[in-house]
Amino acid sequence: MKKSLAYAALAASLVFGAASAQDLPKTRLKVVGGLSNLTAYNDYEKPFWTKTVPELSKGQVTAEIKGFNEMGLKGPELLRLMSQGVIEFGTATLAYFASDNPVNEAIDLAGLAPDAKTARAVTDAFEPVYARIYGEGSNVKLLGISTYPAQVLFCNADIKGLADIKGKKVRTSSRTTAEFVEALGGSSVTMAFGEVVPALQNKVVDCAITGSLSGYSAKWYEVSTHLVALPINWNQQIHAVNQKAWDKLDPKVRDFLQANIKTLVDNIWDAAARQTQEGYDCNTGAAACPYPVKGKMTLVQPTEADRELLAKVTREAVLPKWAARCSAQCVKDFNATIGKTLGLTASK
Repeated sequence: MKKSLAYAALAASLVFGAASAQDLPKTRLKVVGGLSNLTAYNDYEKPFWTKTVPELSKGQVTAEIKGFNEMGLKGPELLRLMSQGVIEFGTATLAYFASDNPVNEAIDLAGLAPDAKTARAVTDAFEPVYARIYGEGSNVKLLGISTYPAQVLFCNADIKGLADIKGKKVRTSSRTTAEFVEALGGSSVTMAFGEVVPALQNKVVDCAITGSLSGYSAKWYEVSTHLVALPINWNQQIHAVNQKAWDKLDPKVRDFLQANIKTLVDNIWDAAARQTQEGYDCNTGAAACPYPVKGKMTLVQPTEADRELLAKVTREAVLPKWAARCSAQCVKDFNATIGKTLGLTASK
């Protein structure tokens, strides 16, 4: 029911005149999407390409899509494969490319955006920089940036706030979240998403960071007791296309796709805030949970001291470490966009 509602909302918000649709040439697209077991893919991305695009184009534009994990890919290679033209249209989490270039961490530094509205403002501010960098260096055209729900702490330990991370082993999925945990006095542990459940169960780690709804989908509520309702980061995703493949498309098809991908991205952002709350509700067994299975975790509401600690660690540890490994141009771009938006200054 929820998926059909999400699709109906998506379809209703995408507009393309029937007369215009007749003018579109027959076009077949291949898309490599995000993680196929998560809601962003199943409720938004997949129906967009397989239902919405064909319907709005009166069958003139069709697409096949598979999640990158279904194709045996890990994620970090997606930008390179798009650059080479092996993949035409692709979706990938920016954090995957952080080791290639620290600029890919800029919009999702740990603690930078403690709510969805701030995360969107930061993303919009920096998007033109990514468009320029990928266009110049990778032959990749950026079509939009969406997000997963808030990345939060799941703990199989009695946690009352951020300060309690001190001395704990925490599974992190990016360099910036690792630096965040270490700045709080915790130990960062890197492991694949699929390995987290047994690790929490067996106390290999005390806590792990993931999306509030992703953790629910993966049944982390069965192996953890406390959920801290304070977004640490968001795991934004790029939606992009190989520039040569894009250039070969009819200009009318390009306009059609660009306009509707923008709406797709807007819808995913709108869903992110809602799904963050759904994750809180469903992991803790709140009556508002829209799904039948409910966890029994304790929801830890952040205090003003938690929010102040988050901002302090970001300002004094996360941002300086990131600026040290990013280029002078990268730091300049940050200060001119995100820095101006949030009143922060990064320094080399």
